[in-house]
Amino acid sequence: MKELIIAFGLFLFIEGILYALFPSKMKNMLKKLDLLKDSQLRSGGLIFAVIGFFIIYYIKS
Repeated sequence: MKELIIAFGLFLFIEGILYALFPSKMKNMLKKLDLLKDSQLRSGGLIFAVIGFFIIYYIKS
C-alpha cells in the first residue's frame, strides 16, 4: 500500500512540474486531444497501462 501512495505522489509531482514549467505547451497538447478519436485514446491508454504493469512486475520480482 505504501508503494501505491508513493507512485501516486510521483505521478502528481511529474504532472505538476510539467504544468508549472510548460503551461502553454500543455494547453496546446490538451487542445490536440480533441483531434484524436476515442478508440485512439483508449488504445494508447491500454498500451501505457500494460507497459506500466510490466515495469512494476519486473521491479517487484
